[in-house]
Amino acid sequence: MIQDIAPYQFDNSYQPVPPDADSYILWYDSQQLLLQLNDNQITLPRFSDLENPDSVQWVYLFSIDEERFYWINQRECPLEEPFQMLPIFALRAHTPRHHAYAGLVGFHLHNWYNRHRFCGRCGSALKPDEKERMMRCPDCNVMMFPQICPAVIIGLTHGDKILLSKYRGRNYKDYALLAGFAEIGETIEDTVRREVLEEVGLPIKNIRYYKSQPWPHSGSLLLGFFAELDGDDESIRLEEEELSMAIWMPREELPMEADGVSLTNEMIMWFKEHPEDF
Repeated sequence: MIQDIAPYQFDNSYQPVPPDADSYILWYDSQQLLLQLNDNQITLPRFSDLENPDSVQWVYLFSIDEERFYWINQRECPLEEPFQMLPIFALRAHTPRHHAYAGLVGFHLHNWYNRHRFCGRCGSALKPDEKERMMRCPDCNVMMFPQICPAVIIGLTHGDKILLSKYRGRNYKDYALLAGFAEIGETIEDTVRREVLEEVGLPIKNIRYYKSQPWPHSGSLLLGFFAELDGDDESIRLEEEELSMAIWMPREELPMEADGVSLTNEMIMWFKEHPEDF
């Protein structure tokens, strides 16, 4: 999956040391990242590419092996050609893989920093803490930590069939599994039951955990589960505000191939290639 960048090691411990000339710059505008693009290869800018590195406001984000990555906190683009903007979602298909992943995780933190500039209690400007990744209010001492939203991906099966869906009103048009965010006061297993009932109106049983995946696109931690249809009635009552369609698809008709990116794809491929587990 997209976070599997071995042999490189991702380290998100907070160590706000100043950048050096080789440190990498992550600068975002809306849903895009600044970089160079050559065929399928991305090159992230470094501080050595800046005319005046001391003039930019930076925030240390994380490291991968010995490479450090910094968010540049300014409205104006810090560099011109040969750098260009690439949509965040497109990073999934580019190499080197560990730099693509850096761009995605940086986008999660970019959004968090932008949304936490002022204290929600007293309105004062928040300041970054010196010891851990946190924004602190200097007046009322409110502490704000990066937010991660738990969400479920659900592979609902019935014999040799799995339920596939398509989202309504999104750019992503391929098949997906049922999914949704956890709500206040419910267990993650209850989230699985609720989402299936809400989206396709089906009862389920035998919920079992598969695997998790950080998903920086939505600031989520995805938790993958398989579950079985409870009973033999496969009739779908579609939630049309969320989904454009949902169908039961036999294992031998599944059109997907492994993409090495998403938890959804890996779960569908697991069902396709490991019938002994279902």
